Amino acid sequence: MTAHSAPPHLDRRALLALGGAATLGAGLAGSGVTAPRPAAAQGLVQPDDPAETVRLWPGLPPGAPASLPREVIVNRFTESGFQDRIATGIGTPAMTVFRPARPNGAALLIIPGGGYVRVVIDREGFECARHWAAAGVTCFVLRYRLPVDGWADRSRAALQDAQRALRLIRATAAAYGIDPARIGVMGFSAGGHLAASLATRHGEETYAPVDAADRLSARPDVAALLYPVIAMAAPHSHPGSRAALLGASPDPATEAANSPHTRVTTGTPPTFLLHAGDDPAVPVENSLMMYAALRAARIPAALHLFETGGHGFGLRRTEGLPVAAWPALFDRWAAAHGQM
Repeated sequence: MTAHSAPPHLDRRALLALGGAATLGAGLAGSGVTAPRPAAAQGLVQPDDPAETVRLWPGLPPGAPASLPREVIVNRFTESGFQDRIATGIGTPAMTVFRPARPNGAALLIIPGGGYVRVVIDREGFECARHWAAAGVTCFVLRYRLPVDGWADRSRAALQDAQRALRLIRATAAAYGIDPARIGVMGFSAGGHLAASLATRHGEETYAPVDAADRLSARPDVAALLYPVIAMAAPHSHPGSRAALLGASPDPATEAANSPHTRVTTGTPPTFLLHAGDDPAVPVENSLMMYAALRAARIPAALHLFETGGHGFGLRRTEGLPVAAWPALFDRWAAAHGQM
């Protein structure tokens, strides 16, 4: 296969337009991004965001509307008590790169949640990337397009971004010190739906190839799905994610086609699932359905269910709970599959 040169990296101005550095909020004036208060003003000691951000598409993303949405970054510090940014209006999908001091050859494409109406930057993105980068894993946090923003094929826009991101990581593996056979995906909530869709639909042609990277496989080598949205049909669907992705009244065939547990094949990678039984947003049956489908297809899979934990806990909201063990559980599982 033809080697692919590294994708274009954003300069400082473009990075700020993507909301890349919260502590540089003053520089966002006039960019269309709502800047959060600097971390120091909030009494926080917040590490700087990485300066390395990789655009997914050399030109406009597939199916772009006449006017691209304008990205807005909001910090929900007042409600959460910690840096907790969300992004909406994503017109230039990208990956933020977290390079470890000593790469161990593994990589993770991290896909935060947000109900397909926002992307949760910190809690399910940057915080997890810092954690695994400290262990030697090169991490790429995906900021993907949202189906509600007028893309021509709303149900495929985010999947197009996920496929393209995985291919770009694989195409530039040597430059990052990555083994191209050790690239995993980790997704949370609606990001778990996107990660599961990538794991089950990686071979589906969702966009016209744009360069040599698109000749490469988009299959992740392992998938980790944390409190994932899986079902698109009642009674176990997450109504908000379903409506954002498919519209108000999708037909049963569309629901089934976009429910990853119906798309599991022998090409689906080994999968790690984790859910809390008291999740008030995404019923635990979503993980149970996915696990059952993986078992039926004889795909190696691990399912961890915890009595308590709620939803959206990431790494931060687990203190004092048994679910706090989940990163170590994932590490051991991934290592058993030669990925960590």
